Amino acid sequence: MDPIISVTEFRSDAFRTLRPAVLDVRYQLGGPPGRPQYEAGHIPGAVYVDLDTELAGEPGASGRHPLPELAVFAEAMRRAGVSDDRPVVVYDGDKGWAAARAWWMLRWAGHEDVRVLDGGLAAWDGESETGERTAEPGDFTPRPGAVPLLDADQAAALARRGLLLDARAGERYRGEVEPIDPVAGHIPGAVSAPTSENLAADGRFRPAAELTERFTALGATPDAEVGVYCGSGVSAAQQVLALAIAGVPAALYAGSWSEWTHGGTRPVATGAARG
Repeated sequence: MDPIISVTEFRSDAFRTLRPAVLDVRYQLGGPPGRPQYEAGHIPGAVYVDLDTELAGEPGASGRHPLPELAVFAEAMRRAGVSDDRPVVVYDGDKGWAAARAWWMLRWAGHEDVRVLDGGLAAWDGESETGERTAEPGDFTPRPGAVPLLDADQAAALARRGLLLDARAGERYRGEVEPIDPVAGHIPGAVSAPTSENLAADGRFRPAAELTERFTALGATPDAEVGVYCGSGVSAAQQVLALAIAGVPAALYAGSWSEWTHGGTRPVATGAARG
């Protein structure tokens, strides 16, 4: 199944008859909460899902956005109207990072029909509604482990055995700047692959053929063992989504750089080389 859906397909009568659950996952790192923006205007029928409290747990040794408790995530999804037998469409307002985190969480938890609205809210040209939307509760039951998840040791091993992509900006990978986490650099053996190169100028994902060309040049092919990390496991989910568009399955290191550098005991590489 295509992991993204265009606005045209989303608005089609054929798709709407499937009664999809629609999740608004607007989030901005270091910015204001997404809920006020949601209440000011959202796609009709969409229910707001909070990334910090419903798609992530408390920050700490496991990173800034560790996976949430399964019961918390399950309750949030059922509140949003997610059921096992209905499709789910998720969107955000910028870059697809938060939407991809929701997409990945649902896929990891066993939901088989989840797609990200290509271009997010910026691509939406229809009517909007305001205020809070209450959905009919869903019956989604998580079955974790449907897609691969890496811990720190597995990510380190994969960086040597296969291909571990660093989804952050190139200057953070090289260790030239680090605006958030306590240590600059990258996981030794990882390859730089910024998420900014996954999108076209209009904010939509680049065509599958272009993404395939991009990832093939990095060594990410359908028969390769591929993993992805970022700062805290959010933008890396967008990279996993882009890889899926290109037909390349990939594992997510959810703890990412914020977990890797916590405590200062794990090795760090700097510069343009993998290390």
